[in-house]
Amino acid sequence: MTTRGEEPPGPSGLPVVGNVYQFASDPLSFYEEVAREYGPVARYRLGGTEFYQLSDPELVERVLVHRNDGFDKGSEYRRILSPVIGNGLLISEGEFWRRQRHRMEPAFHPEALAEYAPTIVEHTERLLSDWEDDTVRDVHADMMQLTVEIAARTLFDVDIRDYEADISDALEAVMDRSERRLERPITVPDAVPTPGNRRYNRALSTLYAIAAEIVESHDGDGDDVVSRLLRAKSRVEGLDDEQIRDEVVTLLLAGHETTALALTYTLYLLATNPEQADRLGAELDENVNRGPPSRDVIEELPYTKRTLREGMRVYPPVQSVIREATEPIELGGYELSEGTVVTVQQWVLHRDPRFYESPESFRPERWTDGFRDSLPRFAYFPFGGGPRRCIGENFAKQEMRLVLATIARDWEFDAVTDELSLSPSITLRPDGAVKVRVGRR
Repeated sequence: MTTRGEEPPGPSGLPVVGNVYQFASDPLSFYEEVAREYGPVARYRLGGTEFYQLSDPELVERVLVHRNDGFDKGSEYRRILSPVIGNGLLISEGEFWRRQRHRMEPAFHPEALAEYAPTIVEHTERLLSDWEDDTVRDVHADMMQLTVEIAARTLFDVDIRDYEADISDALEAVMDRSERRLERPITVPDAVPTPGNRRYNRALSTLYAIAAEIVESHDGDGDDVVSRLLRAKSRVEGLDDEQIRDEVVTLLLAGHETTALALTYTLYLLATNPEQADRLGAELDENVNRGPPSRDVIEELPYTKRTLREGMRVYPPVQSVIREATEPIELGGYELSEGTVVTVQQWVLHRDPRFYESPESFRPERWTDGFRDSLPRFAYFPFGGGPRRCIGENFAKQEMRLVLATIARDWEFDAVTDELSLSPSITLRPDGAVKVRVGRR
């Protein structure tokens, strides 16, 4: 039954700022409390923006799949990301988005993925050559370094190591700003020369300059993403060097950070769960035999797959998805007007006790085929869903399996960081280093 004229329940807030202070103190706990206290459709307000939070898998599926044509990424998402990635694939809409996605898809086809596999292993082994027995590593820094190198080599056919320190600092500054924009809907304009704005604007200039160099290094003859876009430039309206640069920045951000986060959290969970780490090691001992893992081999490693799947459940690299209604629509018994901002949290649903026994526990063994079949479709959705599902999902899965198998084949882990401090923004980032003591197996 549709409840016309009524709004969903939600936490009370303050004039002007709404629920900003409750949200900013601990966004993840806030999401959970809203779902627990106010049900599958709840309402809260951050500054001048009202959000409808959905915490039911069927409602999530309705937004992302069945009625995806009635939603887009929305002004809130663009407010946060468009200063960084322009009209890149992550936030573009309509026919332009469809064409761009179609042009980039060949880079993620199975034939291309097969070609990337040796490169992924090679880069991982190069990283591990710097590891020493019984030393402490910041695995978040290591995985960020590794995945940006892999993304640049496989997607752009460039060696990005000369730019690595600059890229790392620039991406950190950009993501810090995205976090503040999310927490504080009313922010100082970028043009005001505050210390934070100066750092942010320098970071943008650095990213744009590196991306422009990557584009300029191509002549359009290759099979990588940049070459494909350059070949299409002359016949596609709106596709110029600046747009191609924006797509490079988009893929640098989206093509490496979420994968790095998934690997970071999985390594941390293995470091704090020795029984599961031993099971993973035993599977690799039996199947990898100390040689470099191949694409065919990782398809035969069920516990490795379950380990990564569970890592992304406990700590989803993207903790929430935002959509904005482009037309009036009914959801969960409520009438949503055009412009209503809807948010769905992987964090909430991945930890929902209705679907997961002991949801905060790391249990890769829970992911049997029967368990997966029993789950509602959107009780687990680390890569989103519907037409806007992550274009690099299969690439990321292959990369994570190859990287994890290469590392865990020879190394074991003990946590030095006692408890993770998380900093949710566009992605679910650790607040500080994730330190793990590594030792040879």
